[in-house]
Amino acid sequence: MLVDRPDEIGAVHRDYLAAGSDCISTASYQATVSGFMGYGHDRTESLELLRRATRVAVAAVDASCGTRSPSGETEPRPLVAASVGSYGAYLGDGSEYDGRYEISDDELRAFHAERFRVLAGSGADLLACETIPSAREATVLLQLLSEMEEAWAWFTFSCPDGRTIWDGTSIEDVASRCAASPRVAGVGINCTDPQFVGELTERIGTSTELPIIVYPNSGERYDPVGKSWAETEDGSGVTWLGGVEAAWRAGARVIGGCCRTGPKEIAELRARLAGGDFSAGYGDQGELR
Repeated sequence: MLVDRPDEIGAVHRDYLAAGSDCISTASYQATVSGFMGYGHDRTESLELLRRATRVAVAAVDASCGTRSPSGETEPRPLVAASVGSYGAYLGDGSEYDGRYEISDDELRAFHAERFRVLAGSGADLLACETIPSAREATVLLQLLSEMEEAWAWFTFSCPDGRTIWDGTSIEDVASRCAASPRVAGVGINCTDPQFVGELTERIGTSTELPIIVYPNSGERYDPVGKSWAETEDGSGVTWLGGVEAAWRAGARVIGGCCRTGPKEIAELRARLAGGDFSAGYGDQGELR
């Protein structure tokens, strides 16, 4: 899509902004230099495609500015977060949900390093290091961030339950590691079943004063073989909106949606916040800015 139809990516960004998003993420979650080169692009072209992901998102924000406030008041410019997916996202085999990578730490660092530097210098407001399944991968990304002079990033983890990330490390542990690292803008959870995000948010809040970021998936489960999503039968009855509200009540102040959610859900969330349906006033603390 970045090669052939960047205009369609831009249209999706504009749909989210029109729905009320204060932050959009770039279409770079699974984009990598090695991946593009595997499709026949040379290294220079591959690096340019990573930068294009940010340019498309920034252009969408530029087009939206000045059109989002019915009252005529000036609103803050929406942020662009350059998405840095986990190594498992590049593999496309679902291993971002277990972190069982058959590579060394040095190889993992080498995989992330070039893309990290390119996206950090691409003009995005910050990086979104997301769907991180293991403390090992978080450590590699935190080290890379510490080497950047001006870059900021948020770190969000994928979790199988209300206590741990996928490798079994407690959410409190990885949140503390993030809080101790320079230029981490926020920490939280993404691409996790909404039934767990309330408890996870509470646990993160005991480990850091950083803004807590929560954007769960719809509650369906991904099949890496069939590459499709299916409803779960866990019987929790917690909807995406219910999970987001539980996270908000527990202290999350950057909230949204991940897989199988779209502009419709964001518009509903925005309306709920604006209407005061959640337990605290919108934007009262913990803004990324």
